[in-house]
Amino acid sequence: MGKIIFYEGRSFQGRHWECNTDCMDTFRHFNCCNSIRVSGGHWVAYEKPFYMGYQYILGPGEYPDYHSWMGFNNCVRSCQMLSPYRGSYKMRIYNRPDLMGNMMEFMDDCPNVYERFRYSDIYSCNILEGFWIFYEHPNYKGRQYFLRPGEYRACGDWGCHNPMVGSFRRIRTLM
Repeated sequence: MGKIIFYEGRSFQGRHWECNTDCMDTFRHFNCCNSIRVSGGHWVAYEKPFYMGYQYILGPGEYPDYHSWMGFNNCVRSCQMLSPYRGSYKMRIYNRPDLMGNMMEFMDDCPNVYERFRYSDIYSCNILEGFWIFYEHPNYKGRQYFLRPGEYRACGDWGCHNPMVGSFRRIRTLM
């Protein structure tokens, strides 16, 4: 079973709270989050309650400060555990909203969208199989956007305000 531990202090110091299930609002458990330990499963931590705001995808390991999970601040207000997934991966990306324009289909990771395809604006996508992460910049850097199977007709549907995607990869949640 998955478990995530949130610490108010850096380097796993101070008050902490252990969680082993989804939580829509962590406010009653801690005031701020400066370090995290994931001892099982893969998790999405969100900056705001009700699974809103910046998204941070966390695999098993230790994150001694918020920079280590690519955080923009020490605020984590909700979290979800990802279900184990053992299937294949497939998505279609489009260079226009509403699943229109040029379509490309992918089943593998891409560290640099522009170098591979000569454009980096992804306005919509259809996740057919698996869990994926879009990153704002190449080489899996910048803001992260978690996508599960379904249609995303505009970049705002996955929480982004700008269609620029620098890289993407599959989330492998084998347990």
